[in-house]
Amino acid sequence: MNADFDQHPADTPFHRRLVYGERPDGSWMTRGPANAFESVVMRPLDPMLVPERPRQGELDPQECGHCAPDPHTIWRDDVWQVRGGWEPGGLPFIGAISPRAHWLLEDAPVAVLAGLGPLMQRISEAVKSIPGVARCHFSRFNDGSAHLHLWAFARPAGMMQGRGSVLPYWDGMLPEMPADMTEEFFEIVATSLASGGGTAFPEREQA
Repeated sequence: MNADFDQHPADTPFHRRLVYGERPDGSWMTRGPANAFESVVMRPLDPMLVPERPRQGELDPQECGHCAPDPHTIWRDDVWQVRGGWEPGGLPFIGAISPRAHWLLEDAPVAVLAGLGPLMQRISEAVKSIPGVARCHFSRFNDGSAHLHLWAFARPAGMMQGRGSVLPYWDGMLPEMPADMTEEFFEIVATSLASGGGTAFPEREQA
């Protein structure tokens, strides 16, 4: 952290009721519907400091990774793009969905946001066309980058331990998929999306 980036403990009625340095009880995670954890040991609660460190691209959009060309782009149209395949994983598909222009959820034009719902529908159908996939999960956090982006995750058929928000954790625990299988599944999703408009693997066309 930069020396000139001064932080102090957050001081609100919510924050003042917390006890920092103690381990929260994580046992509730063993009782969730996915039944994925047998035991959970949480790290001690860290102090919550403000102001928060700026996200990537928050101070300078030129540093935003979502805005720059990326060889991992598997599909895009004039407004939206889907990327994936940065590193090997165990789930059949993980993709990042973002507008091509530098927008946040808070300031994106209505015309841009209006296209998100139909795109999510298309992505869901494309991901579920991968052999052995039952569901496509979506999530949004936006804590790492100041650019609107969502994640799409493929849940394998029959994997009841992967239901709900626990699914992303399984990506690092399931056996790593072979490179040719990963490529095949990206091809399925990209081709399906391109059949409804846009371009599959646009960076390959420009190479």
